Amino acid sequence: MITMPTWTYKGRLVTEINDMPEGTYGFIYETTHKSSGKKYIGKKVLFFERNKRLGKRALEALREERKAKGLRGRVPLKQKVITESDWLDYHGSHKEILRLLKEEGGEAFERKILCYVPTKKLLTYYECKYLFIKEVLEHDSLFINDNVLGKFYRKDFEL
Repeated sequence: MITMPTWTYKGRLVTEINDMPEGTYGFIYETTHKSSGKKYIGKKVLFFERNKRLGKRALEALREERKAKGLRGRVPLKQKVITESDWLDYHGSHKEILRLLKEEGGEAFERKILCYVPTKKLLTYYECKYLFIKEVLEHDSLFINDNVLGKFYRKDFEL
């Protein structure tokens, strides 16, 4: 029987966005490689926001709609499109995580959500908070993380 990799939060299974608190922008997570015990802490957003260029038909329809409503001004060439992110299948972006994932598959990992976060700015704050509290740069035998914000590196601790 093949088991699908899943997320947990305080021991509860999280399999869809409805399992999260309303207003959640993203979350801080901890991925653990089961056989080595090494962990990775990161952040993940629930939705991707992209600007999609409108095609000729869509532009013409928008012009007609604006004309019918009596609106003037420029017609935007792009439209904001929001789609659900790949959070359900996500394990982390670090090269080591990606390598292990390719070699051993998702079942080789345990994934926990540490906290839910309501805004983009707080997502970065809480990621840094967890990285510093858990001293990930100082414990290379416990954590895969090798930098914080691209400013603080594990190599800085090698004196």
